[in-house]
Amino acid sequence: MTDARIRTRHSEERETTDERGRLDCPECGGHVITDEAQGETVCSDCGLVVEADSVDRGPEWRAFDAKEKNQKSRVGAPTTNTMHDKGLSTNIDWRDKDAYGKSLSSRQRQKMQRLRKWNERFRTRDSKERNLKQALGEIDRMASALGLPENVREMASVIYRRALDEDLLPGRSIEGVSTACVYAAARQAGVPRSLDEIADVSRVEKSEVARTYRYVVRELNLEVKPADPESYVPRFASSLDLSDEAEHRARALLQNAKEKGVHSGKSPVGLAAAAVYAAALLTNEKTTQAAVSEVADISEVTIRNRYHELLEAEESLGLA
Repeated sequence: MTDARIRTRHSEERETTDERGRLDCPECGGHVITDEAQGETVCSDCGLVVEADSVDRGPEWRAFDAKEKNQKSRVGAPTTNTMHDKGLSTNIDWRDKDAYGKSLSSRQRQKMQRLRKWNERFRTRDSKERNLKQALGEIDRMASALGLPENVREMASVIYRRALDEDLLPGRSIEGVSTACVYAAARQAGVPRSLDEIADVSRVEKSEVARTYRYVVRELNLEVKPADPESYVPRFASSLDLSDEAEHRARALLQNAKEKGVHSGKSPVGLAAAAVYAAALLTNEKTTQAAVSEVADISEVTIRNRYHELLEAEESLGLA
């Protein structure tokens, strides 16, 4: 086909496009359809190939339902409150290797080091962002040490952001407020940790954590319910390698204690530890007060006192 005929063909194609944007066949004026499988645009009447090798702008994968399509969509990582910039900035890997895993030359390593330095400077624009970056790093470190799930880290980060926005930090350390946020988030999410456990992974004293926690809860009007002793049972039972039967027995002991009002004014950690110890004895599983004390981070005297109270509550309900 000569150049003149090609130009004529293209002009005819432009002329045969109607006002609605529909392309008509330049030969017969028939309806033109797109064959996505072959990547061609052809006339449905005469079979003329109007366009060939069209670019497929869709994904290379297949999805069989809406859920699978959403899971495979490429829109980047979701934003998260656990990072001071919500994950929208660029991260430069600390390893001096390219995309193929090959080590960079000395000149390239120097260049990447300069880029990392300036990237860190640009990520924190002011003192507020520097404060937030340090605090969220502390929250992630403590949550990891305590084995808390991702939703607790997210919740603790949101609480800290609220405290920062409402100017609650002056006069208090970043570590203290961060620890208080982790403690509050764990209790709100139903996976509480004792104050002693929190203080063990924190950089501040237990008294400061408790004082800052009360202040943050009061100023932000957080709805934090009293810790349920039953929420500690699965973790203690798992650490002591107890059976499901012992765990269910411990829950039953705590439920009986609630009905009798024995739990009022008592430490939920002490009650949970005593229930686990009593359940282990009732199901003939070997454990000691010392082992339970170490797992729950509570004294053996407390376990013995709560142990007798739980058994008395169950006996009174049995007699009734």
